[in-house]
Amino acid sequence: MSNPKLRVHLVDKDEAGIRLDRWFKRHFPAVTHGQLQKLLRKGEVRVDGKRAEAADRLEAGQSIRVPPQALHATANVQDPKRKASDIKKLGKAVLYEDDDVIVINKPRGLAVQGGTGLRENLDDMLIGLARKGDGKPKLVHRLDRDTSGVLLLARTSFAAAKMTEAFRHRTTQKIYWAVTAGVPKMVRGKISAPLIKQGELMKVAEDEEEQEEAKSATTIYQVVESAKGLAAFVALFPISGRTHQLRVHMAYIGNPLVGDRLYGGEMPSNMPVDEIGKGLHLHARRIIMPHPRRGVIDVVAPLPPDMRETWSWFGFDPNADPDFSDA
Repeated sequence: MSNPKLRVHLVDKDEAGIRLDRWFKRHFPAVTHGQLQKLLRKGEVRVDGKRAEAADRLEAGQSIRVPPQALHATANVQDPKRKASDIKKLGKAVLYEDDDVIVINKPRGLAVQGGTGLRENLDDMLIGLARKGDGKPKLVHRLDRDTSGVLLLARTSFAAAKMTEAFRHRTTQKIYWAVTAGVPKMVRGKISAPLIKQGELMKVAEDEEEQEEAKSATTIYQVVESAKGLAAFVALFPISGRTHQLRVHMAYIGNPLVGDRLYGGEMPSNMPVDEIGKGLHLHARRIIMPHPRRGVIDVVAPLPPDMRETWSWFGFDPNADPDFSDA
């Protein structure tokens, strides 16, 4: 006798080739890896009626039997009140969307994924952007919690794979806006300094031993405007995408980002900290990349309120358009 509480899902053609555990993560994010492993061991998750393993690759059209435990956990995550709240928060942040892609202007202070001590994170909120009958949109890259700006999401597994490939092959251009303490000596420069993890932070590898373990990292910067030697509006173009790369690189050349509590150190005594915006002055301003199916994605994110306040105080041009076409 069949169990009416079980639900059978068919693998979409865009999901062909992904692992079973990744499929579960996308459709049933409340089910932890450990919980999934337990369900698999007990034979409660089946693919085409057969026992399966987390690493099994799926084929289009296969049926996946999902047990009540997974359905119940996901129903709790998709509580209507919470979903309505998430729709309201994220709906205002959407810059562009179609059947494959969503681009949002991530608020500063919102972590992209969960962690110890975090009350909310973007990944858990994405169900609020799901269309009826679709799974939760998928993250394809990250921004630091303290960084605002353009963030790409995929509606489909096909789009997620294509955009991930674009990041891997560096056919994506990301331009950030920042404010530095002091003005870099060169108006335009290239910082090639390998990075290595030091505790929870990153640092430029200095000695030979560190450099052997470090990962290469390259940033191109351009001073767009300066304010009497006190601060500079700088556009940043990362060639690589290492953790905290832009923050570490600018601190390395002696011009840390204003409001950087991790790498900024003490701000100059004449910095008008009470007059300008608060927090890290780093914003993912623009992203350009091939669309998963056609044409090009080219989206610009407006500055957040705190940074607009800083731009206004220093008299920087909020409509500047730095050119990195030759980078």
